[in-house]
Amino acid sequence: MTSTSAVEDLLRELAPQALGAVVRKYGHFDAAEDAVQEAMLAAAKQWTANGIPESPRGWLIQVAARRMTDHIRSEVARKRREDLVAAQAPTDAPDASAPDTGQDDSLVVLFMCCHPALTPPSAIALTLRAVGGLTTAEIATAFLVPETTMAQRISRAKQKVKAAGSEFRMPTQDEWPSRVRSVLHVLYLIFNEGYSTSTGERLARVELSSEAIRLTRAVRRALPDDCEVAGLLALMLLTDARRPARTGPAGELIPLDAQDRTRWDAAAIAEGIDLITVTLSRGATGGYQIQAAIAAVHDEAKRAEDTDWPQIYALYGVLERMSDNPVVSLNRAIAAAMVHGPEAGLALLSTLDEKLAGSHRLDAARAHLLEMAGDNEGAVAAYRLAARRSTSIPEQNYLIGRASLLA
Repeated sequence: MTSTSAVEDLLRELAPQALGAVVRKYGHFDAAEDAVQEAMLAAAKQWTANGIPESPRGWLIQVAARRMTDHIRSEVARKRREDLVAAQAPTDAPDASAPDTGQDDSLVVLFMCCHPALTPPSAIALTLRAVGGLTTAEIATAFLVPETTMAQRISRAKQKVKAAGSEFRMPTQDEWPSRVRSVLHVLYLIFNEGYSTSTGERLARVELSSEAIRLTRAVRRALPDDCEVAGLLALMLLTDARRPARTGPAGELIPLDAQDRTRWDAAAIAEGIDLITVTLSRGATGGYQIQAAIAAVHDEAKRAEDTDWPQIYALYGVLERMSDNPVVSLNRAIAAAMVHGPEAGLALLSTLDEKLAGSHRLDAARAHLLEMAGDNEGAVAAYRLAARRSTSIPEQNYLIGRASLLA
């Protein structure tokens, strides 16, 4: 027998490759994705019980091809068009026992799932289902919505990709910049939701952040010269390296300045720093690279008081000039407080009240800076407001705890 975890890891790696092969042969993204999901369910049972076959990718493609054949024949019977069977039935389905030398279309599938026509939530769901190999139920659980709701979201995403006329191919040279940006944005959002889950009882969902890192590594292998791909991977590694120290024994949130840094993942930090160091030396610098550089400065500090806040403040200034993102401005305000004092930070935060109205992050940042300034009464009020607005239970508990200590 083969362990369930080993089979699951392999299936997640093979899922986009199998889907790509089936879509390339038959078209019909919807039906092909369903066929691959059925093949994966069969593989999960058989491989766990009987062992992984010599050519697992070929096995998966062959079984999915059979499911597609069944689907086509069913459609033919329903529409009374028997000639479609001869035209589309497979004549050269891969032999599961033969050496696997097939083309890997997984990157094409990823680009399809991250189509610019899709909203970020739809692209995330479709990516996790088709490329990440997660079931609809697993994705629904991760985002705390009913399975039927997630199924509808994924179905609508597929239809929108189809309506947009997306073909199974890599983007053209003209399409490349926007399509790569879409892919990286979706992977960035998946990682962030995994690292700091927006709702529910858990601070993090490791399965999502790990999947984002795995997929970004795949994009990096395919696009080794793209500096922003490298920057995003470095950012994920440098951020995820702190995960072991982010929670206490009861799952409570531990802020960055209070974490036991000996628990940080030294190997991930070293890989991330090497990656961003090489990437920044190449010239053109993008937003993910700047964020990775900021994460590297944090990770290089052996103690919180050793953090090079002037450098972080300067990097946030560069990032703010590159994008009109109020969250970047919020982080720059915090860095300004660490360099020039809390009053400087609070002044910058006051300019974000309209752009971040109702944001618990703005309230939490203001509470922290008011606490630094010695205004305990104002800090308590801001902490309590942030707790009411947060939908993450660990964050709520932390914010309420800060308010209680100052009250």
